[in-house]
Amino acid sequence: MIPNLKKKNPTTAPKEKKVKKSSPSSKGKNKRNYSRQFGIIAGILLMLVSVFLLLSFISYCAGAWKSDDIFRDPNIGIRDVLFNNSLVIQNYMGRIGAALAFIFIKRWFGLGSFLFVLVFFVAGFRLTFKRRLLPFGKTFFISIILIAITSVSAGYITSNTDYSFFGGLFGLLANNWLEGLLGRLGAGLLLGFLVFSLLILLLNITFSRKKKVELPEPVPDVIPPLETSGEPVVEKPEATSVFEFEMKNEEEPVREEQKKEAPVAGKKGKTDEKEGFFTVETKKETEETEQDDEEEADNEYGSLKTLYDPTKELSNYKLPPLDLLLNYGSNAVSVNKEELEENKNKIVKTLNNYSISIDKIIATIGPTVTLYEIVPAPGIRISKIKNLEDDIALSLSAYGIRIIAPIPGKGTIGIEVPNQNPEIVAMRSVLSSDKFQNSKYELPIALGKTISNETFVADLTKFPHLLMAGATGQGKSVGLNAIITSILYRKHPSEVKFVMVDPKKVELSLFAKIENHYLAKLPDFDEAIITDTRKVVRVLNSMMIEMDNRYNLLKDAQVRNIKEYNTKFIARKLNPEKGHQFLPYIVLVVDEFADLIMTAGKEIETPLTRLAQLSRAIGIHLIIATQRPSVNIITGTIKANFPARVAFRVISKIDSRTILDSGGADQLVGRGDMLLSMGSDMIRLQCAFIDTGEIDTITEFIGSQHGFPHPFHLPEYYEEGEGNGKEMDMEDRDDMFEEAARLIVQYQQGSTSLIQRKMKLGYNRAGRIMDQLEAAGIVGPPDGSKPREVKIRDMHTLEQFLKDGFL
Repeated sequence: MIPNLKKKNPTTAPKEKKVKKSSPSSKGKNKRNYSRQFGIIAGILLMLVSVFLLLSFISYCAGAWKSDDIFRDPNIGIRDVLFNNSLVIQNYMGRIGAALAFIFIKRWFGLGSFLFVLVFFVAGFRLTFKRRLLPFGKTFFISIILIAITSVSAGYITSNTDYSFFGGLFGLLANNWLEGLLGRLGAGLLLGFLVFSLLILLLNITFSRKKKVELPEPVPDVIPPLETSGEPVVEKPEATSVFEFEMKNEEEPVREEQKKEAPVAGKKGKTDEKEGFFTVETKKETEETEQDDEEEADNEYGSLKTLYDPTKELSNYKLPPLDLLLNYGSNAVSVNKEELEENKNKIVKTLNNYSISIDKIIATIGPTVTLYEIVPAPGIRISKIKNLEDDIALSLSAYGIRIIAPIPGKGTIGIEVPNQNPEIVAMRSVLSSDKFQNSKYELPIALGKTISNETFVADLTKFPHLLMAGATGQGKSVGLNAIITSILYRKHPSEVKFVMVDPKKVELSLFAKIENHYLAKLPDFDEAIITDTRKVVRVLNSMMIEMDNRYNLLKDAQVRNIKEYNTKFIARKLNPEKGHQFLPYIVLVVDEFADLIMTAGKEIETPLTRLAQLSRAIGIHLIIATQRPSVNIITGTIKANFPARVAFRVISKIDSRTILDSGGADQLVGRGDMLLSMGSDMIRLQCAFIDTGEIDTITEFIGSQHGFPHPFHLPEYYEEGEGNGKEMDMEDRDDMFEEAARLIVQYQQGSTSLIQRKMKLGYNRAGRIMDQLEAAGIVGPPDGSKPREVKIRDMHTLEQFLKDGFL
């Protein structure tokens, strides 16, 4: 018996010599090049070794074993194999081939040794071409099991024959042990069971009966358009937008069949809508109107037996009609049967190239992209399909391929493929849908259509704030206009007010025409649309004061949110003479947030964060848009308070993760294609398109109607030290000036809301009295949202102060 032949590992690369006076970058480059070259060399060598072993084994089993059995002699060693030419060898590969065949087959694993050839070749192929012929780890594991079973089985079959070496020494010893343990028949049964089990696992054999599927009549080549009559009303998507492909096998897919009921994400049919962001309130809140004995029977709001109407002042106001909007496109499905079939075949072929079989494909056609839902065969790992995203994009020659693995709530994998001819989603078709017209949301917004061609309507109060980001020209401004237009089409001017911030000065300027109807501003501002960063700081701090004032009103009314408060006020259960009033929703719209952060920084971020944290309950909602989605603009504090985020197309995955905390926005196709993230849910939408001319027409229609005397006034706010230089003529002071001074000194709290509540005054008059108290030196200047400092500590000092004429 000869010792094992030991060879040096040919794959060991020589150590690289350090080259002096070379830059670090050149060293790394040379190191990478040498590593790749050595990998190629090692891979080729492994493949050659596998071929050498294969030919040696074949030659040995074909008859050379009779003469090559001389290696059984223990006197023959490595030196004889290398240098003794007198040895008679019949192996095609010479003395080394004969020696290796004798060791692998005779001494080790018999016919199972052929699997070593496969392992070496797969490893060499991967090192050489950097591609997987077969998964190496899985191949190695299965090969070890096959080597053992093949060796034992061959030893069992060829025992007591001249060909007993086919099982090798391992097979011979294992077979003798099994026959002694179970007998020859028991050993045969065990080996048969092992072989049968291995075949079931490797070939994925099942014994379920296959049902014959009858193919329906083929669908028409061109999908018929959606039925429209009069004004375009987009209901739920037609059945022709969903196609199902049944797969016979990997090579011969069955043509698609048209579904009557499409199992696509977002399909609701006539089922009840769920609670959350898309809650449709089916039960209208009603409260009985009871007479309050403490209030007077007749006041400026009329009798207590009738409900208060907040729209009474503008009772003749009319909402904009749908005729003001244009209708783009035909609202028809723009993907035909040939395009669906071609994309489906390419997807199946690409997956088959990587040994991934599928059972069924369901195609759901949207306005911009088509969703192919794949039902993978049992045993297919989802990660294998997810990793083929780039390969599928290459085979389809399309940009913007996105794989959803798996689709939440469904046992399928989604592949989103852009349509060759995307359809424009008109704002008119979205606003005319029954879903928008019949919605009972407080602030309904129609963003566009889903991937299943269904109108998407949400409630801004449930978000409660919205962050929008995307690269330049991808649809952010159109998205803002769509949101604002949605609210204008459903809400009366007395029910909602907008605070608009436009650093670019041109994006929101068209809405200046509706200043006296829908906009809010500070009393001393000339324009309602804020373009100056310094004024933005004042507006945000003023909104914080408004927030605090509203919370005080909610506290006095013993309610928790603005909806309960307004319901109670409409039912006349709150006394207006005690400072109570109907509270409209306030929506802050910021078109370019990055510019504000760059110029004002913390002065903007701090009040904005406080508003985002606290303003939901009192009806203040924020919509922030930016074209620079970087971490220094969209900070962690901002993101934490904006659970609802819209991402249009961005340049890199980093920007996508900054907005959505996940990738995907970098794979959008642009032109209004967007992802809406609401916590764990993410929906792909095509934003509704509304042109500048349509905005101009709508604002012209609203502005031509009778409006309020002035815009909605926010509370006055002065920065520290801004009001110290004010002068006041004491002859023009308010009649209730002295009473207010005594109230402030008594409570030691310089608060406008205190004067408003205790003296039953409106906010504007209470604010003027507070300015007079400041000019007189009784209270200090404003300190943000905190109460003013009271400079007089007791009533005796105040009376002396008033008697001496403010000396």
